[in-house]
Amino acid sequence: MDFKVVGEIREIETIAIGHGIKNLNRLNKLYGKTNWRKLKGKCRVRLADGAILDAEVHWYEGHGVGKKEMKIKKYL
Repeated sequence: MDFKVVGEIREIETIAIGHGIKNLNRLNKLYGKTNWRKLKGKCRVRLADGAILDAEVHWYEGHGVGKKEMKIKKYL
């Protein structure tokens, strides 16, 4: 699903760190070996059809790599 974050992400929480991430090997192969964290937060998103909604998003963040693989988990 294509979407864009509108504004800032709030209420950011860490879900998993390092070996607690199920996809750690895949992340290391794709983006490089670094300290990975899986995070979640709430924000407004603009969908491909132009609708703007509040949503909970999850993503991976690596030191020196930035945010990767952001996805919408649920609409609020």
